[in-house]
Amino acid sequence: MTIGAVALWAVLAVLFLVIELVTIGMVSLWFMIGAIAALIAAALGAAMWLQIAVFLIVSGACFGLLYPRLRHLIGRRRQPTNADMVLGQTCVVTQRIDNIAGTGAVKVAGKVWTARTEDDAVLPAGTKAEALRIEGVKLIVKPVSAPAEGEE
Repeated sequence: MTIGAVALWAVLAVLFLVIELVTIGMVSLWFMIGAIAALIAAALGAAMWLQIAVFLIVSGACFGLLYPRLRHLIGRRRQPTNADMVLGQTCVVTQRIDNIAGTGAVKVAGKVWTARTEDDAVLPAGTKAEALRIEGVKLIVKPVSAPAEGEE
């Protein structure tokens, strides 16, 4: 057993833990587990090539086996926001939507949103549209009917 190798894997495990705590994105958790496995291999006197192999295999296995399950569990905790409630609703264009000119607004659920069309179509005021998604602070819409007579 070499103290240097054990210390190296211990430092790496702590480093990966700190990175995980800072990012909270399940980015380095797998490497931390792999570093702990390599630390155990080093403590048992394994050669450095074997320690590295243990690190890579355990990290890869943990990622492959655990990540999908944990991602699924974390995904269920997503809380819809008030903004998400407008998705799928019908809205009315209040200001002509022209993606190239960078103009457009719709009213949906009593609120006015800056809007853009999904396919760069120009929608005159009065057009009914469906709210598809939110990109930044803009509502992406698609038309569901023609504009009211004489409006634009």
